[in-house]
Amino acid sequence: MASSADNSTTTTATMDIPEGFTVHTENTAKILLPSETTTFLNPIQEFNRDLSVACISTWGKRWEEAKRAKWEQGGARRGQNKKRKKSGAEKADAKEAEKVGAKEGEAKEEEAKGEQQMDVDSTHAAGGKPETEVEATNGSGEEKRKEYTAPKFVILEALSATGLRAIRYAHEIPLVKYVIANDILPAATEAMRRNVGLNGLGPSPSSAEESGPAKTGKKSEKSDLGKVRVSEMDAIALLYHHRADQHRVEVIDLDPYGTAAPFIDGAVQAVGDGGLLCVTCTDMAVLASNNYPEKCYANYGGVPVKAEFSHEVALRLVLHTVATSAARYGRYITPLVSLSIDFYVRVFVQVRSAPIEVKKAFSQSATYYVCSGCQSPHEQTLGRVVEKPDTNNLTYKAQSGPPIGPECDECGFKFHVAGPMWSGPIHDKTFVGEVLKHVEENPGKYGTEQRMRGMLTVANEELDVPFYFTPSRLSSFFRCNSPPLDSIASALLHRGFEVSRSHACAGSLKTTATRAQVYDILRSWVKLNPVKMENVKDGSPTKKLLSKEPTEEANFSRHPQAISRASQVKLVRYQQNPAPNWGPGSRPNASKRKRDDGAEA
Repeated sequence: MASSADNSTTTTATMDIPEGFTVHTENTAKILLPSETTTFLNPIQEFNRDLSVACISTWGKRWEEAKRAKWEQGGARRGQNKKRKKSGAEKADAKEAEKVGAKEGEAKEEEAKGEQQMDVDSTHAAGGKPETEVEATNGSGEEKRKEYTAPKFVILEALSATGLRAIRYAHEIPLVKYVIANDILPAATEAMRRNVGLNGLGPSPSSAEESGPAKTGKKSEKSDLGKVRVSEMDAIALLYHHRADQHRVEVIDLDPYGTAAPFIDGAVQAVGDGGLLCVTCTDMAVLASNNYPEKCYANYGGVPVKAEFSHEVALRLVLHTVATSAARYGRYITPLVSLSIDFYVRVFVQVRSAPIEVKKAFSQSATYYVCSGCQSPHEQTLGRVVEKPDTNNLTYKAQSGPPIGPECDECGFKFHVAGPMWSGPIHDKTFVGEVLKHVEENPGKYGTEQRMRGMLTVANEELDVPFYFTPSRLSSFFRCNSPPLDSIASALLHRGFEVSRSHACAGSLKTTATRAQVYDILRSWVKLNPVKMENVKDGSPTKKLLSKEPTEEANFSRHPQAISRASQVKLVRYQQNPAPNWGPGSRPNASKRKRDDGAEA
């Protein structure tokens, strides 16, 4: 890795930068950016790229360990088979020895006749022939075991633009065989080839002519097509090209401008069994608001919600889309890391094939009834898995419902329906811990290291329950002063509930308590901090919320578990605006590029 980075540095230092280009450096990669906006690059997403390198590296380590364990198990089975064969041979030799003994008895009876009988060779009687064969074959009497060679995997980046991400993957991730960097725009693929060559990752001169779009797969093993192989194809067509088992790749990265929905169906088929699928969606105006419910349903098969936890809903809608797309082909997903970051969501899911797990998928999908007055969510799963008594057999049944009446018990307002969406865990805590360990063991490797440590630490502590809330928002429903975060957390802990932070929103909490139980604690807070009732309008949610008395007095004194590990260390848990007018950026100016091409013609 270091040598590749050194080569790219030397090349940049000695080459003449073409007119109209500037050098952009990010970690180990250097690329040439044209002054005209013909390719897309957003420097703000360095965190996305850093996180992707860390997650794929961690997954790659797991993948290699699984391959090694399978190889060792195969070796153990081969050894057992050989022992059984040897035992069978010894039994056969024993029978042969019995026959020889009988013949010796007959020979003694015939001694009187004066015939001399030859003894049977002792080595043969003891099974010497097989031993001699082993000795002759191996020279040491033991079979030589093949040495283990770590396998390598292929990454497919369907929408690569400048190739920066693909170059970083090739430089920084261990065990990468090669990266397929694809884009449909000729200007983008031209930029990619230029940048790949700049970093010393392109094809050798002898194989440069063979590296066309149709030859970016696993066909040519002998020719050196480079560690980053540029493809100029429609991304959907490329993904469907890799559907067959012999063409599948181990890692697929989808990082489009906008929604990834059109690419997900092909991606869940093109990724290998146990492979990693990385998906980014930047259309948060669709996913995390209720402004375009029809568009959200068209893209993701679910309806969003107008509530403070809308960014977690966005994550769950994307996971639901990936899960249902995979289920059509007998595959299921395991979310490893799912993060709401800045203006987009980023999920890392493992895809496996197992019909029994696909049957359970509908029990991890749910619709939610969300109160339009106080935002209380109520879960309605689509199905349930029931284990038959005294057996290990499972049955799958539709869920009964709805879980609530037509009006909210807390404030009296009506409900809006959201979903269906993923209702299972959004993180694999073990995997998140491994990624965090990887980051901590490689100080200085990532430019956004502090933020990575902060967000991963919060995600690692996050409870596997939907959804988060903020005390300030809930206090607005009661028209009362907002209680400190630690006070609400302590009150919940004193009542025996679990509490954690959420990575998706600063000042947020997650808890195993229901929203009604949280509101009961807030009513105790109102007793200590009275509300001016003359400011509360009749018929408002506040009027109904305050009309109830708390069932028990809440204890707001500091609980020792209220301070999490994330709060104890100095981490960048929630990013501030890194630059003025930041966001997803603008698409490449295709219309201007066409006008320029026409003028040149």
